[in-house]
Amino acid sequence: MIDVFRRLTADFLSTIAFVAVLLISGNVLLATAFAVVSSIAQFAYVRATGKTLNAMAWASLGLVIVLGGATFLTNDPRFVLMKPAIAHFAIGAIMLKPGWMSRYMPPVVLDVAPKLPLIAGYCWAVLMFVLGAGTIAVALTGDLKLWTLYVSVVAVGAKVAAFAIQYAAFRIIIARRLARRAVAAAG
Repeated sequence: MIDVFRRLTADFLSTIAFVAVLLISGNVLLATAFAVVSSIAQFAYVRATGKTLNAMAWASLGLVIVLGGATFLTNDPRFVLMKPAIAHFAIGAIMLKPGWMSRYMPPVVLDVAPKLPLIAGYCWAVLMFVLGAGTIAVALTGDLKLWTLYVSVVAVGAKVAAFAIQYAAFRIIIARRLARRAVAAAG
């Protein structure tokens, strides 16, 4: 679980840096500069340690540089505010691949309810697309406080809630199916 949060933090480091500096300073250009610098520094650190960057890291770096540059050139924060939406859409598209979630499931889930990860995977994809659309809608308002609230509370909260609901639903479904198997085996 800690590894998952570490990877998510790495994938969204530039957004986290942007939000933190924006909340502290209230200055969009300063926050954008921190996002770009943190992304480049992260890239340099990973390369210097000999590790390889995944596609998400490359895409994040490119988006931060392009959208951050557009924000600096136009003095319009809406460009950099779109980055999380693009990330959500990319992740949602990846989640449309059937069975992507199966590798994260314990063997009992795959044995007792093999279609459950498929259904949950599509639900996660839909959530990512909805959050991406919401990010764009909020970014287009140009309201930085509303955008910050959305990406730091609503989007994160929706993912935490979805994870909790999925966890509880999987536990209930698996327990019921195992109980039915036990009754059928005993009878």
